Amino acid sequence: MGYEIKRNCENVDWQAVSDLLKQVGMTHYPPAIHQKAFKASYSVVFILDNGKLAGMGRAISDGAYQAAFYDFAVSPDYQGKGLGRIILSAILADVPDCHVILYAAIGKEGYYETQGFRKMKTGMARFLNAEAMAKKGFTE
Repeated sequence: MGYEIKRNCENVDWQAVSDLLKQVGMTHYPPAIHQKAFKASYSVVFILDNGKLAGMGRAISDGAYQAAFYDFAVSPDYQGKGLGRIILSAILADVPDCHVILYAAIGKEGYYETQGFRKMKTGMARFLNAEAMAKKGFTE
């Protein structure tokens, strides 16, 4: 495997970040918004293939006992090649003593279950665009 694993936000193509999230059907914003979010994160991982963004993820955390994972995406061209496990393992290693929460894309919950995650019964959300999130199936 000749992938580059990048653990910082230097020289990231933020347009590619936005494009990847859009490609996989996740919420995406203008590149500057993603740059702000990733730079403010506790842990970041980007996987590049000859300079092309293949996958990424980030966590926000207090570093003590709580963490939340966001923007976890692997390009469809690279899915099934173990990149998701690489990203997930790297971020989990950065928050070893933390409870971790995330919300999965609809239909991808099974992947996270294979990685040790379990569905929550008491999860609650307050989204800025509540109607759109309900239409997508994230909320009741």
